[in-house]
Amino acid sequence: MPQIPSRFPRNDIITLTSAAVRFDLAESLGPDVRLGSLIDDGFTAELRDLVLGYGTTPGDAVLRGLIGARHGVSADDVVTTVGAMQALFLMAFVLAGPDTDVVIGRPVFPNARSVLTAVQVNIAEMRLDFDDGYRLDVDRLGALLTPRTRLVSLASPQNPSGVALTEQELRGVLARMDRACPDAFLLIDETYREAVHGDDHVRSSFVGLDSRVVSCASFSKCHGAPGIREGWVITRDAALREQLELAKFNTTISNSVVDEAIAVRILQNLDGIMAGRRRHLAAGLELTAAFVAAHGDAIEWVRPDAGALCCVRLRRGVFDDRAVSRFYAELGAREVRVGPGPWFGEEPRVFRLGFGVLTRGDLEQALDRVSQALRLAAA
Repeated sequence: MPQIPSRFPRNDIITLTSAAVRFDLAESLGPDVRLGSLIDDGFTAELRDLVLGYGTTPGDAVLRGLIGARHGVSADDVVTTVGAMQALFLMAFVLAGPDTDVVIGRPVFPNARSVLTAVQVNIAEMRLDFDDGYRLDVDRLGALLTPRTRLVSLASPQNPSGVALTEQELRGVLARMDRACPDAFLLIDETYREAVHGDDHVRSSFVGLDSRVVSCASFSKCHGAPGIREGWVITRDAALREQLELAKFNTTISNSVVDEAIAVRILQNLDGIMAGRRRHLAAGLELTAAFVAAHGDAIEWVRPDAGALCCVRLRRGVFDDRAVSRFYAELGAREVRVGPGPWFGEEPRVFRLGFGVLTRGDLEQALDRVSQALRLAAA
């Protein structure tokens, strides 16, 4: 039998796309938008007349204009991608290779690291600590930079913690890149940027800070439409943008014109869509905060700045290694799933808890079952 090289490492987070559970607290998104909510007579006519040919490689011009407007850039700075994952892959493929270094934050959405493994780059991990509230230590990151560094990959808000980076932190990173690797790019995954809680302020995109800053995101987490597989990458560097377009052309050629038409419709109605989603996220965060407070003797958390997710940790003085294993087993017995820390490069005592996808009633039931698992595992 031929030996197949393992270019992409396996991670059990793949079960989120296959194995369903009754109460899924491992998911990191909010409720899905239904196509019917976007359809009216005008959109029905538009879809009926849509020619199912190739789209353009940069992406639909109207869609790019709408994306650019929400980031304070031109449509010409935007390249649409097949989800944010294609953006992450294309950035790694274009910029990195066996003779280059990439710095990435950890814990991290595992696919963001896997694309770096696939292109066989030298990966330097910048550890973000639960005890520090997952705040970025600029000096520690700076110590990882070398003249061979071509890319620094971060997220704001982060996945799995929901903690956002500050402008001061990123300016500090750019200053250290000036000294160590002035030709490198700083990639910020801003997928959760607009997924704020209730009336919280929406932070501006970081793409305007510097021409080396590249932003990517998608319609999956914030906009409630993971099924259309639409994302984007934004760069004001013309040479990089040209290479990203060429890389996209040589992999997927273009996005689906149907998906792009739906994406345009979502953005045209996004303010109304997001108002309801932000209220839902705020209610989920409130329930989660009350749950953590009620079990403060057993667990602790880092409160997220935005997004539908947070990190919770089992207290070391209560849970030894066997008790941690019992906790996950008790969750499984109660049809509840969370995102174990090792998915993201964290310790098993930490887990990602998603409070956005379930209805309020189901979230209450799910957290009650987590409470049962905590009590039984610690006994």
